Amino acid sequence: MRKLKNILVTGGAGFIGSNFINYLFGFSATGSKEFMDSGFDGTVVNVDSLTYAANLNNLFEVEKKFGGKRYFFEKADICDRNALQKIFEKYDIDTVIHFAAETHVDRSITGPDSFIKTNVTGTFTLLEVAREYWQVSLDSPREDVLFHHISTDEVYGSLEKDGYFTEESPYAPKSPYSASKASADHMVMAYYNTYGLPVTVSNCSNNYGPYQFTEKFLPLMITNIRDGKMLPVYGNGENIRDWIYVEDHNRAVWQIVNKGITGQKYNIGGENEWQNITLLKKVIELAAPKTGRTVEEIIKTISFVKDRQGHDLRYAIDCTKLKTQLGWERKMSFEQGLRLTIDWYLKR
Repeated sequence: MRKLKNILVTGGAGFIGSNFINYLFGFSATGSKEFMDSGFDGTVVNVDSLTYAANLNNLFEVEKKFGGKRYFFEKADICDRNALQKIFEKYDIDTVIHFAAETHVDRSITGPDSFIKTNVTGTFTLLEVAREYWQVSLDSPREDVLFHHISTDEVYGSLEKDGYFTEESPYAPKSPYSASKASADHMVMAYYNTYGLPVTVSNCSNNYGPYQFTEKFLPLMITNIRDGKMLPVYGNGENIRDWIYVEDHNRAVWQIVNKGITGQKYNIGGENEWQNITLLKKVIELAAPKTGRTVEEIIKTISFVKDRQGHDLRYAIDCTKLKTQLGWERKMSFEQGLRLTIDWYLKR
């Protein structure tokens, strides 16, 4: 077990990052307190440049109770080396948990520049600052510091109807987004092998839950149902994704950061595959009674639109390594998590 004291969380005002910080301090947007069991008693420094998908209100309770004591926010771009160096020195950072990333595939297709800047250059800058501040090398290894990189299953490319991604699956990214994340993964592992920087990497399937920006599939569908808008679905809706509740993902990250083997990768999956169209119909079934509209009425608003360029058919994660080596298991059933998520967005 590592003893983590001063954690730098990048992208901590975003979807997964803000849920992670809430988890560390024992808060849950949906009130699922039984999952908030981190046991962390150190300091968190949230570094975020506050782009369109970030919202500091996600951390209102943390700021209210722990702001200026164990929680600190620093507005900074992870490409700004000088700013990061000052933050490392100011808070004596011993752990980096790197969530910050541009993530929306559609945006990466129409404007890949920001994905290369944030996901590749930003990760490189963080690695350099951590390496210099921690003064690590192959000749002078350290066990009291860690750089954990959050990545995606999309780096592995697309699966057919059978098979699963494992930690040994070859990389085959098919969008500028997944290519930028693949580049970052390789850079992180290169710093481990070349410089002895203590790192771990996690590749996760689709997250869902509160605080996700509404351009993503589930919050978009739920808020469009709420607002009586059309429900756009790519192609024929048969693309398959593996879904995991964000708090289960963050519990996995915490176990990796505390107990994972340095230099290792861990896949995090929900073991919960759904075709997009089938999932949308399930969301409609659960949301309809709360909107005063019928299931049949809402289904008529589904609109099949031109498929996304390079759209991967299927993602599915084998998380055996995480379960057997670190003892992680999911706590949130999909039905329960989906109901909590729907209720949260309908009330916004």
